[in-house]
Amino acid sequence: MKSAVTLATVTTEFLERPGLAPSTRETYELTLGLLLQKYGSWSIEIISKQTLVEYLNNLSHLKYTTHHKHQAILQSLLNFAVEQGYIKNNPIRGLKQRLPEREKGEHKSDETIRYLTQSQLNILYAAVKDDLRLSAIVHLLHRTGCRIGELLALNIDSVDIKNQKFQVLGKGNKQRWCYYSEDAARALAKYLKYSRHQNTDALLTAQHPVTLKVSRISYHTLHDYWRETTNKHPQLQGVRIHDLRHTFATERVGLISIEELCSLMGHESIQTTLRYAKVTSQKSESAARHAFNILINCDQKADL
Repeated sequence: MKSAVTLATVTTEFLERPGLAPSTRETYELTLGLLLQKYGSWSIEIISKQTLVEYLNNLSHLKYTTHHKHQAILQSLLNFAVEQGYIKNNPIRGLKQRLPEREKGEHKSDETIRYLTQSQLNILYAAVKDDLRLSAIVHLLHRTGCRIGELLALNIDSVDIKNQKFQVLGKGNKQRWCYYSEDAARALAKYLKYSRHQNTDALLTAQHPVTLKVSRISYHTLHDYWRETTNKHPQLQGVRIHDLRHTFATERVGLISIEELCSLMGHESIQTTLRYAKVTSQKSESAARHAFNILINCDQKADL
């Protein structure tokens, strides 16, 4: 065992691991921030299961899916501490995740996967048309199904413009190709020609309004632009950037095999992909009613 160190020290080492994507590191920093405020100065050896369970229980204001993310990141941090020899065992290993609470409107059903309808997509594309950077981002997320963190981590030389594809580093450090459509190619070309800053390797750039320093656009900056845009339209209220990835998947269920969709999405388990097959129940009802209308109209014409 190594000499006692604080939770803050171990967390710093955890975040500085080589190969960790900048967007992932930023997510981890935000998620672990509250934990460090409370226990950062504690020796990691004295942080018990009871302490951590109480901490997680105090996050009851979070949606259960977000709560699961907090627990998973905390679990990864403690697994890292075990690997580095700071503690012998992960104190929350095997801890069950919080269940959804129906009184809060939480439930495991088709509705947990949120996707944009065609009407919402039309409104969104019109809303971002004049913002070349946001338009490119929306097109690429919707047409490729990649994660927002994967897209923001791309460098300009990671994109194969000619063949309309780019390679991302997904979960588990697995690489995969993402392929985009003609409309996404046009949106990307406009952004590259008229809006992207040239003196950086990042594909998606931003410039600080005061220092004028150019850097890779952060998730927080993008989120602010996203909220500013979507809040102007009642039909887009509550729509998340991540919902574009869900939209990509639900549009392809039934058009390609589940195995092919699993590969395109970068899922580690096909069980994750199968959720999108279930979400089609709502779409199936709409299709069924549309078919009824067609059949009724045909029957009426036949009676004439």
